[in-house]
Amino acid sequence: MTDISVPLILAIGATFFAAGAVKGVTGMGLPTVAMGILGALISPLAAASLLILPSFVTNVWQLLGGPSFWSIAFRLWPMMLANFVGTMLGAGWLAGGDTGTATVVLGVALMIYAGYTLLARQLSVPAKIEPMLSPMVGAVTGIISGATGVFVIPAVPYLQALGLSRNDLVQALGLSFTVSTVALAVALGSRGAFALDTLGLSLLALGPAWLGMWAGQKLRNRISPTTFKRVFLLFLLLLGAEMVLRPVT
Repeated sequence: MTDISVPLILAIGATFFAAGAVKGVTGMGLPTVAMGILGALISPLAAASLLILPSFVTNVWQLLGGPSFWSIAFRLWPMMLANFVGTMLGAGWLAGGDTGTATVVLGVALMIYAGYTLLARQLSVPAKIEPMLSPMVGAVTGIISGATGVFVIPAVPYLQALGLSRNDLVQALGLSFTVSTVALAVALGSRGAFALDTLGLSLLALGPAWLGMWAGQKLRNRISPTTFKRVFLLFLLLLGAEMVLRPVT
């Protein structure tokens, strides 16, 4: 990403503020919003590079914010290991420079996530199949994460289906997102996909992301989380559709 202008920097700051606000209200969504909006301004590869530091810092904070880290990590380590490996493999697609295909895949991922969350009923995973299912879900999540920079499918609906308490679910999501972020950073770095200007902008994006999270946490007590989530998901659905149709317009 070589053409850095003041309007682009302002747009990046506004994007991470909005993404942080969504995470502050819902507990997730920072990479999803950031990749969705930035994908309309810059290449998916550059967008994925920008979200590394804000995603890592905010997710580690979320991961360490509860008392059940070790029990959750012990339960979910097969999923996390498969997630890491899958992300490393999927990142080859993102780093390969096929921006048109990556944009379409990102749009499809956003539409699937938004549509599923809006329409699907809550699933439940029987305990007897969790040891077999967790690595499969982790691998698929990793491949999609590596290819698109979006960490939510199918990890989020799967973790929601495990019957975790609210606090444990927030920590489990933080663990999954942190693993995906670290794996994506390692994968892109090993392929020489990071540039100094991108890392600098990623560091600067921490400020708006943290400010957005703070604003979102304040906003959480003043609006209906259900209403906010529906508006957010409809926005992602439309944004995903626009990204899918972009190559033919």
